[in-house]
Amino acid sequence: MKIVALVQARMGSTRLPDKVMKPIGGVPMIELLLSRLSRAKELDEIVVASSVDERNQPLVEHVRKLGYACEQGSENDVLDRFVQAARKHHADVVVRITGDCPLVDPELVDEVIRSFKAAGVDYFSNIAPPTYPDGLDIEVCTFKALEQASQETSKPFDREHVTPYLREQGRFITAAMQHSQDYSALRWTVDEPADFVVIEQVFQYFSPRTNFTWGEVLDLQLRQPEIFNINKHLIRNEGATMGTGQKLWKRAKQIIPGGNMLLSKRAEMFLPDQWPAYFSKAKGCKVWDLDGNEFTDMFIMGIGTNILGYGHQEVDDAVRKTIDAGNMSTFNCPEEVYLAEKLIEIHPWADMVRLARSGGEANAIAIRIARAASGKDNVAICGYHGWHDWYLSANLGDDKSLAGHLLPGLAPNGVPQNLRGTVFPFNYNNYAELEALVIAHDIGVIKMEVVRNMGPEDNFLHKVRKLATDRGIVLIFDECTSGFRETFGGLHKKYGVEPDMAMFGKALGNGYGITATIGRREVMEAAQTTFISSTFWTERIGPTAALKTLEVMERIKSWDTITQTGLNIRQGWQKLADKHDLKIDHWGLPSLTGFTFQSPDALAYKTLITQEMLAKGYLAGNSVYVCIDHTPDVVAGFFDALAPVFALIKECEEGRDVMSLLNGPVCHGGFKRLN
Repeated sequence: MKIVALVQARMGSTRLPDKVMKPIGGVPMIELLLSRLSRAKELDEIVVASSVDERNQPLVEHVRKLGYACEQGSENDVLDRFVQAARKHHADVVVRITGDCPLVDPELVDEVIRSFKAAGVDYFSNIAPPTYPDGLDIEVCTFKALEQASQETSKPFDREHVTPYLREQGRFITAAMQHSQDYSALRWTVDEPADFVVIEQVFQYFSPRTNFTWGEVLDLQLRQPEIFNINKHLIRNEGATMGTGQKLWKRAKQIIPGGNMLLSKRAEMFLPDQWPAYFSKAKGCKVWDLDGNEFTDMFIMGIGTNILGYGHQEVDDAVRKTIDAGNMSTFNCPEEVYLAEKLIEIHPWADMVRLARSGGEANAIAIRIARAASGKDNVAICGYHGWHDWYLSANLGDDKSLAGHLLPGLAPNGVPQNLRGTVFPFNYNNYAELEALVIAHDIGVIKMEVVRNMGPEDNFLHKVRKLATDRGIVLIFDECTSGFRETFGGLHKKYGVEPDMAMFGKALGNGYGITATIGRREVMEAAQTTFISSTFWTERIGPTAALKTLEVMERIKSWDTITQTGLNIRQGWQKLADKHDLKIDHWGLPSLTGFTFQSPDALAYKTLITQEMLAKGYLAGNSVYVCIDHTPDVVAGFFDALAPVFALIKECEEGRDVMSLLNGPVCHGGFKRLN
């Protein structure tokens, strides 16, 4: 009976890439593991089972130089990888060891193998239930049972984790070994950076000896627990229940402040601990995560960037053509001229245009030009206008100033104190408040969103326009979000009010980075009296995408389609609410429609919707940013899936504990909505 240990190892770990080759005391971790394992007397051969992914080549070469066999199989179908490696090496019995367990104890391996032989079973382990420290996992099975499992199960989970089918289906004779004391809470494996630090310190403590026993490590932990504290918060076998995106998110938060570049896309804003977080592909209103799971996006569609849907063929073809021709050169791209002309054609009141690549940049550009044109520093604002110092300075000395416009309690750390008293928020539809600010603070610029979740009342926008005109104030409409959603151009066209400047972003390039600041000549020419310049504002992809996006929008009248779809979605939510006697408030433009439950548990209910709909293949919450691919059939399917969730929420309103239904924490509050 030939007993072969198969050591599962690869370089492509999501949470800690290349971990098996990370050096400990100058020696790769996999080498230390193999050295320790080689002392097991019951083993006839040790084989490393890696994958065909080219990233594994350094691992494969190193293992073979050490004199061990290394077989390469499927990256994701690890069960098949094991079967193929075991068959090639004529194994009668397979011992599964994972490459992230460098403290593997050869005497414990021998003990498990002898127990397997004595029990006469198909499968034997020390993990069911776990009583040994995480990192001493040993599983033994017959090759016949392993092969049978591979033939019978098609579940991705079984095939990725090799042995669940053997343990859980009741088709095999199994047995297990348990320690007299439960040490399963101890963590000696390497999945994350904190784990590696612990293992590194253990080897350093025993150096130069590497053949220490697990009992000695246990004694060390009892005597010097501080060595092991760094990773004690991590959960045993957490990776078995986490998707690739969740693992990558954990890794990202270690190396990127906040985890990513946009607050609105952080996993905690949607479904903490469960959100897939990253995409591999997007098309129409479909998104695929890193594990290939498909979702229909009935949520925020790239934070409102894709009115024409993800990966629109005409827009992408235009971009590909630009890439083939060259995206950047010493010369300027002609598309920036064509785009400027098109935006002026759409908005005849405007004469000049400056382009950038993000909404925050466009807002900063507009403020710089407007201040230069007005000759005054003070700005009155209404709405959200980006992250730059000029805007966040409103919170200097009182971090509640922007509470109605941004995030409550947002601290303006890093914003120079000498900007205090230059930016003054006012509330939408409160003309008297704005007029008082203008009089008291010698305001030179008024910047505002055209709509704040509800339309203007009592000729509010016309009054603002007259106030600005009468007092020589530059009026800016921030249309980065609202543009092209109800008209072909700015939302201000709907209300018949012309600003002095306006900015567009989000949907302008259908997913490609492009923003525009447009304005009257006498204002925009002030840009030449200051310094506003950036290398990548001159690249070609953004303007190319915008020109094609505008062409398609104009041809199909996309704004009419998404507005009607949004109204239909809003009606669908209301019907569900009425059916279950739930009270909801609607907010937002029809094409950026959302609702909030009138309940103290509103945020928990939003989280519940996201959790339950994710399981049904939808990205969903309490808002939908509509695109043209949200067809009637797509919307109907969405509401079929959503209906049972509203029924659950009704049960919670009648006394059921919503927290008992959630598989993780409640999502973060995000941007505050005003009603």
